Amino acid sequence: MGDIMSKRSLILSLLSLSLAACVAAPAVTPTPTPGLRVIRLPVGYIPSVQFANLYVAMEKGYFAAEGLEIQPDYSYETNGVQLVGAGELPFAVVSAEQVLLARAQGLPVRYVMTLFTRFPVAVVSPQGAGIVTPADLRGRVIGVPTLDGANFIGLRALLAAAGVDEAEVTIRPIGFNQVEALAAGQVEAVVVYSNNEPIRLAAQGETLDVIEVSDHVALAANGILTSEATLRDEPELVRAFIRALARATADVVADPAGAYALTKQLVPELSDDALEQRVLTATIALWETDRPGYADPAAWEAMQTTLLEAGLLAAPLDLSLAYTNDYLPEP
Repeated sequence: MGDIMSKRSLILSLLSLSLAACVAAPAVTPTPTPGLRVIRLPVGYIPSVQFANLYVAMEKGYFAAEGLEIQPDYSYETNGVQLVGAGELPFAVVSAEQVLLARAQGLPVRYVMTLFTRFPVAVVSPQGAGIVTPADLRGRVIGVPTLDGANFIGLRALLAAAGVDEAEVTIRPIGFNQVEALAAGQVEAVVVYSNNEPIRLAAQGETLDVIEVSDHVALAANGILTSEATLRDEPELVRAFIRALARATADVVADPAGAYALTKQLVPELSDDALEQRVLTATIALWETDRPGYADPAAWEAMQTTLLEAGLLAAPLDLSLAYTNDYLPEP
């Protein structure tokens, strides 16, 4: 177990350093508002319409009403996991597999709110390439951003569900250049976030076949991470943060156009409104549920099984310590 975890720690450290250089810089940090508690929130990606609920909560004053001022931090998600685990930050937006991998390394973190109710990863290929089912991936060259993270885990789960051994495919790390790599024919298929890259490829005129991981296996997906210390010492802070974000998410679902207008105020680099609004529509589809924020135990079991079969976990964890639904607002 020590060798597995030490290698993984090295990989994550290297990824954090390399990706920090290629991720777009965040907007200028605003001057803190007197009387509000400033919280830096790692989101693991560049400024994007995919975070419309966060921006709406900021712009509509939902965080301020809870005594909070949120400043998004656009760095690689593993940085957020480590900072939360070390007690340096109270929250981060993460994908679910990072929670289990962090706990396996002894980091005292816990997932407290589901954002995406379906695992957001998909495999896309040019139409006509003959990749329309997971079994069709056998013998193919598949591009992934890195050999870990949500994209890689989603691919491993998809292959396992189809009975395709990893030795039967070629998995090629290509960085976060899936759109360019597929368009250039460098790989036969790429693993992407289903609410983002397929839409951008289609906008470039690509006709695609899309295989959604969530159509074949239910995995725990992206959500909000905090630490055991924060849950113990500041439970009301956790409830306040979740309350504001849940309220804003409901607003985005109810009024996507209004949410997009507010998002553009904080992310003015969104230049192609029609394209970005399609990304927002696809993101909302990942949020919609009858149980906002709820972590599904079966999905967490499936995620742990995937990590164990991939050799990324050496032994099962106590999942009751990895996530909780105790801090969600009343329905």
